[in-house]
Amino acid sequence: MPAAAGGSGGRHARERDLRRSRLLNDPPALRQAITDQARLQGFTAIGFTRPDAIPEAAPRLAEAIAEGFHGAMAWMEETVERRADPGVLWPAARSVIMLGLNYGPDENPLDGLADRSSGLLSVYARGDDYHDLVKSRLKALGRWLGDETGCELKVFVDTAPLMEKPLAAAAGLGWQGKHTNLVSRDFGSWLFLGSVMTTLEIDVDEPEHDRCGSCRACLDVCPTSAFPAPYRLDARRCISYLTIENKGPIPREFRKAMGNRIYGCDDCLAVCPWNKFAKQGHELKLAARDGLRRPALADLARLDDPGFRALFSKSPVKRIGRDRFIRNVLIAIGNSGDVELAAEAESLMADASALVRGAAVWALRELAPARLAALDRGAETDPDVLLEWAS
Repeated sequence: MPAAAGGSGGRHARERDLRRSRLLNDPPALRQAITDQARLQGFTAIGFTRPDAIPEAAPRLAEAIAEGFHGAMAWMEETVERRADPGVLWPAARSVIMLGLNYGPDENPLDGLADRSSGLLSVYARGDDYHDLVKSRLKALGRWLGDETGCELKVFVDTAPLMEKPLAAAAGLGWQGKHTNLVSRDFGSWLFLGSVMTTLEIDVDEPEHDRCGSCRACLDVCPTSAFPAPYRLDARRCISYLTIENKGPIPREFRKAMGNRIYGCDDCLAVCPWNKFAKQGHELKLAARDGLRRPALADLARLDDPGFRALFSKSPVKRIGRDRFIRNVLIAIGNSGDVELAAEAESLMADASALVRGAAVWALRELAPARLAALDRGAETDPDVLLEWAS
């Protein structure tokens, strides 16, 4: 019996080695096998490139950081060498498999801007966290690729210093538009990106050409003028940065422009003419939850920490924490024009978080200045909150 089992194991090993040999000695078959497996994992766009395919990314990144466009995202500056050159991140890599997952919305995100008594979350944040979903599928693809070829590999999804958008353009998935995001001829603005770096030598795709032409729609629609020039983004002015990465009070100059956007902003993506070719995403885990399509600001303002965590379980929103989120909600309340929401702002002026209290003062002033003037600032000592009172 042991000999028979050993013989079976040896046969399986020989069959595996034969499959590997066939794949590794047939470049078109290797590409096709990877493509087929990626589609089985649900990826809707697949391309191949080299780690050294984006030499233009390094000077563009260096220029942006030198001008401070990265704001408080210090990690961008700290990892600039690895971020600008994938070969530095992993010198053994020979190929990069770039993958896209369509998350096209079932409605125009811009339509939600008119309903000022509800909050507007970015399309990608209305369902489960795409990081978890994409990474699990990348790992499954990686396991298959390792088993079939014996290669070494690493998977990435927006969690490592890898410039995925330039690499995706180099792999033919789309091009970086004037808003710096990827635009696809097949899926418009709505692709989540992931990548597999591998020691395999894989035939590459042709880069996609820039097809923006003279269009300026994404630049002109930006409510905070975050694009100093085409293909350049000053994150410090971007609503996505302000509502997510920014840990302090929302700068006054941007509060009115935020409108009812409470987590991220889709304006520059949604207005792109190439979205006429976009397709609605079919991944159920990424679909908008009913409670997050256009949630009532009054309901959101009443969230305590447990309630916030429950509502945003498995959601990317959870990572900013309750206090930052309520700060955003209060800015939206102040912009709502709905005097009935003044009570929600007033009730939060006694919140344990100074960040929330300061935003509550601003919101109440916008909706009911006389009501604010009649209140006593009490024992408030936080300098940012006192500044809101004084202003």
